Amino acid sequence: MKGWLAALLLALGAPAWAAPFAVRLGTERVALDTPPGFADTLDLASPRLQELAEALTSASNRILMFALTDADLRRFTLGDTLDLRRYLLVATPRAMERERMGPEEFKTFAAASLRGIGTAAEPADIRKHLDALPQGQASLLWELRRTPEIVSVFQGTRMPIKPNAKPVYLLTTTTLLLLRGKAFIVSAFAGYNDDTDAEWLRAATLRWVEDLLRLNLR
Repeated sequence: MKGWLAALLLALGAPAWAAPFAVRLGTERVALDTPPGFADTLDLASPRLQELAEALTSASNRILMFALTDADLRRFTLGDTLDLRRYLLVATPRAMERERMGPEEFKTFAAASLRGIGTAAEPADIRKHLDALPQGQASLLWELRRTPEIVSVFQGTRMPIKPNAKPVYLLTTTTLLLLRGKAFIVSAFAGYNDDTDAEWLRAATLRWVEDLLRLNLR
């Protein structure tokens, strides 16, 4: 009964979950929001979800948002197994929370964060490209955007699996974003079955970044 009621309340309150919210970093307040169809989970204070989020970023980062699809959030309230085909994360470096960052400092931060990822493969066939790499090795597939305040990359990985199991692929975008003098690590994740997943991830990332920039215009 409690699980059913929680799911009903969640469904009825969906617009509230999607509302933008502010985070304070030092003296600065920055607005964050999820893309349509996603909801932030940090206010749930769930150790299980916190553990999932912490596995996606360095311990030196402070997690500001871990968002699931609305469908996965309903599954969570009912105690069902999460699908986790698509999810989102926003973090910021703890060491830089209170410091104001300019374009040159951001350029140095971005270069250090993405050091060693290689050049973009731009494969015609994502599956074939990832199958040629060792399991667990991330590959830079495309660079999506590069400006003085935004660096966005698209990566793919063939996940480690047991022998003779069906291959599992994960696509990830990482966008380093300078907003109001603060550095953000904006990440989106999607399982890969076919090119519609890659197309969704690319479009969703670029749209989300534009929304975050718009929310923080002075």
